[in-house]
Amino acid sequence: MKTNVYNLEGKIIKEIELPTYFEQIYRPDLIKRAVISSQSKSYQKKGISPYSNRLNTAEYRGVRKPNKMNVSINTGKARLPRLKNRSALMAGRVAGISQAVGGPRAHPPKVAKILVKKINSKERTKAILSAISATANLSLVSLRSNSLPENLTFPIIIDNKFESFVKTKEVFELLEKIGLSDSILRAKETKTIRAGKGKGRGRRYKRRKSILVVLGDNKNHKAIGNLEGVDVVSARQLSIKELAPGTHAGRLTIFTENAIEKLNERFSKVI
Repeated sequence: MKTNVYNLEGKIIKEIELPTYFEQIYRPDLIKRAVISSQSKSYQKKGISPYSNRLNTAEYRGVRKPNKMNVSINTGKARLPRLKNRSALMAGRVAGISQAVGGPRAHPPKVAKILVKKINSKERTKAILSAISATANLSLVSLRSNSLPENLTFPIIIDNKFESFVKTKEVFELLEKIGLSDSILRAKETKTIRAGKGKGRGRRYKRRKSILVVLGDNKNHKAIGNLEGVDVVSARQLSIKELAPGTHAGRLTIFTENAIEKLNERFSKVI
């Protein structure tokens, strides 16, 4: 399987042979499991104190045993824990149980609950390879991205000089030459303000994903990542959450030649 390499002017300069990981079988089931597992690691544990609404003097005295105070038996009162206060207003008030006023919750969230969805390491690697191969599938990419250039070959590979860009303007001009600037503009136009209390909790805007850029190293990430919806990641740190946001693979992805080589080194022992 061969594909074209584009230069900084958006023109084809050569043709290279793609590594075998671009020929993996598309596995949406594995991809979904891997994405959910990755997302679950960021969940925050929550729960209430086990003493919440139980710090009172309420006690149940109704044991049918000799030499015991059978206070609530045969008195016409419900056999429930009651406060020990002697004042007339609080005498015998039920407390410390979920059915009482001001009592604890019946089944509150518990900190001990296991939130992380585990997945085998081999399955996760298989899901990443499947998601990478989906970036070379035109039918899958077109489902997530509209108005793709007809003469563009997938996967999209650009010359290594692309990694030397230090200005966002240069990156956008290159995307215009290739014909991918519409994805950036569409993500910018669909940026909206969130409804509800999330506006005051660090989630003011609802933003869409556009292009994923995979580089050979960690340089100049900021110049590319300033574009709306663009994610930049090195080949060594590439994970399933960037390749398949929302558990849907086929994201519009740009690779550099260095990134292809680094990925080949990363997965050479797996394939």
